[in-house]
Amino acid sequence: MESSTDRSTQAKAFDETKTGVKGLVDSGITKIPSMFHASPVTLASMQAPPPPHHKQLTIPTIDLKGVSVDMTKRRNVVEKMGEAAEKWGFFQVVNHGIPEDVLERMIEGTRGFHEQDPEAKKKFYTRDYARKFHYTSNFDVLTSPGGWRDSLACYTAPDPPSLDELPPIFGEIMMEYSKKMMNLGELLFELLSEALGLSPNHLKDMDCTKFQVMFGQYYPPCPEPNLTLGIYKHTDFSFITILLQDKIGGLQVLHDQYWIDVPHVPGALVINIGDLLQLMTNDKFISVEHRVIANRSIKPRISVICFFSTFMKENPQVYGPIKELLSEQNPAKYRDITLTEFSNMFRSSVVIDTPPLPHFKM
Repeated sequence: MESSTDRSTQAKAFDETKTGVKGLVDSGITKIPSMFHASPVTLASMQAPPPPHHKQLTIPTIDLKGVSVDMTKRRNVVEKMGEAAEKWGFFQVVNHGIPEDVLERMIEGTRGFHEQDPEAKKKFYTRDYARKFHYTSNFDVLTSPGGWRDSLACYTAPDPPSLDELPPIFGEIMMEYSKKMMNLGELLFELLSEALGLSPNHLKDMDCTKFQVMFGQYYPPCPEPNLTLGIYKHTDFSFITILLQDKIGGLQVLHDQYWIDVPHVPGALVINIGDLLQLMTNDKFISVEHRVIANRSIKPRISVICFFSTFMKENPQVYGPIKELLSEQNPAKYRDITLTEFSNMFRSSVVIDTPPLPHFKM
């Protein structure tokens, strides 16, 4: 059995290359380093049988066409979105107003960054997560089993970087995409507010759209996909998350104790409820565990994630259960917390195997 000291030494040596998982693949490895090996419990969950065929478990897809002009359509969408947020914590949206060419350019821009010459990327490689733009491989690889992925991250709101601070290979599309995400995020928060029985601006007025961070994930083909994961099971630290995924697939959501595949739907974006919104809605909306299986394709998997939240930055803003949703029959289940406190809990070793939310229960 590998000791923690051996694993730490291996992880530090890997980190010092600044070339990430892609660097390992490019070197021609046929076996993955032991620091990426999943635990026996995780490996067993990867072999678990799919849900019975009769259950037909598929996350909902919601059509947003006309929601800003047709009130009948809007009420129908609000009902479907509320139900999805309560029962699944995940749904896909189509006709969201973002042109397909923007989605394609964002995927290709992310691919371009990760596939450029290693020396061009190394200057951005850091574990200083306060930097506006950074590139790394697994933010927690030094303390927990590594996932088979590399990541870039950019804080895009409320204080976005200038184009001079971003890699030229995709800086312009990153900022264009960020603005599109902000517009869509504002609409989604309106609809979710209404699904809670609140005014359309309620969540926006609570600054849920104030903070935005973008991730560009790169999952190279894995020589031993049965031994690791792209991302281990987790919940998100956000209010909501908007995911753009390519055609490779691999995202799975835990629902009714089954891991359910989230298929690629052309032109669709995947939306999920984050931990902060579950806390604010006093468990009415749910933030569920999800993961990405290791890439079994001969091509890399690319995804772009927009989190409405801060990540590793200090932030004293306080959040707790929304007062309008509470009553004698529905008392607060969580205490008020700052975003800094939540971020510290999220990145601590204490939550490697357990979600952060239970730590803030009353």
